[in-house]
Amino acid sequence: MEALLFLAHRLPFPPNKGDKIRSYHLLRHLARRHAVHVGAFIDDEADLPHVPTLAGTCAQLHTEVIHPRSRKLASLRALATGESLSVAYYRSAAMQRWVDDTIARHGITKVVVFCSTMAQYLDRHPQVRCIVDLVDVDSAKWAEYAPRHSWPMSWLYRREARTLLDYESRVVGASHMSLLVTPAEVALFESLAPAQKGRVRALPNGVDVDFFHPAQAGQSPYASGERPVVFTGAMDYWPNIDAACWFATEVMPRVRAVEPAAHFYVVGMNPSPAVRDLERLGNVTVTGRVDDVRPWVAHAVCAVAPLRVARGIQNKVLEAMAMGRPVVVSSTCAGSLDAQPGRDFIAAGDAQSFAEAVLALFDPPSAQVVGTAARVRIEQIYRWDRALAALDECLDAPIRDADVHTHNSGTDCDVESGILHPRG
Repeated sequence: MEALLFLAHRLPFPPNKGDKIRSYHLLRHLARRHAVHVGAFIDDEADLPHVPTLAGTCAQLHTEVIHPRSRKLASLRALATGESLSVAYYRSAAMQRWVDDTIARHGITKVVVFCSTMAQYLDRHPQVRCIVDLVDVDSAKWAEYAPRHSWPMSWLYRREARTLLDYESRVVGASHMSLLVTPAEVALFESLAPAQKGRVRALPNGVDVDFFHPAQAGQSPYASGERPVVFTGAMDYWPNIDAACWFATEVMPRVRAVEPAAHFYVVGMNPSPAVRDLERLGNVTVTGRVDDVRPWVAHAVCAVAPLRVARGIQNKVLEAMAMGRPVVVSSTCAGSLDAQPGRDFIAAGDAQSFAEAVLALFDPPSAQVVGTAARVRIEQIYRWDRALAALDECLDAPIRDADVHTHNSGTDCDVESGILHPRG
């Protein structure tokens, strides 16, 4: 099979958080047609036992362990150079040597970059066909973060938004094709970087419809008599932290005033101190990392995605819908879904409308109607094989003279690294 290079800012296995779900399925799809040489960083020691499993699916796997504390300090150097903090965070001479050697040794002409942080390693190789998956317009997310934080973080986020948008634009211009997760993200990027119009296309997320299936519910983890409401995700990721805290303090009191048996479960790895503190409220349980999220979703009355800052498609929403559970999502998340609100999912804005939506789903027949419709919509639209056909088209399309560019280093992909936040 033809050799192909795949670069990712984080080990694309196991698929247990948003970016790793997408990168894992991209890699698995590419490995069906190519001998894939994978270069990736490891920023979580829990991923180390999974390296041999991933290595067995690749022609070659190169990993480097990075330590967030030291990398955060190193990224501060970018303040003096004017580049994105995340560029310095993911800069590695060892990774560069491996990329250079792999391209030369195996005659590689095609590269897929997952999260544009890794595009810096192709500066020396403008001859390769490079497909960059930006996933989301992360410069816009930094801009959204700024007014929600006090100085100096507000200043830092505005700076990252500005430097990142400039770099995102240059990376797109240097690539043969770039990808974003939704048409809305494509439109947003083109409005922010009009010079790159037509160089980005949408490649939606999918969901493993066999793994996330109502028949795979397992045994309920909840106590008898509870009315569990569940929120899943990486709980060291600021938008998830904000969402969990807001829902627990603003929505749950309204819900419990009507239904005292309601209980909020926050399910996900690395809960921050702010999330852990929610258990003091008495109607919140924070689980931390779980071996299998499916029983927590399948046996909940409903799942919620109360994110007030979000870009692209939320995997947590797709997975819950695939499990046949009704989902209440924020207005911020609703626009990214190719599904009908009120039928396939419930959209809510403020705390009162969120509470009313959750309470309505405590009626089992109502919950069943929405959950069944959700599963049908997932099977119709959000299958990985359907979504990834666009990736093959990008790799196989003829190269035009106008497509040959020079790569520019430094970017981010909602990596939220440096002294910022880890991706959720």
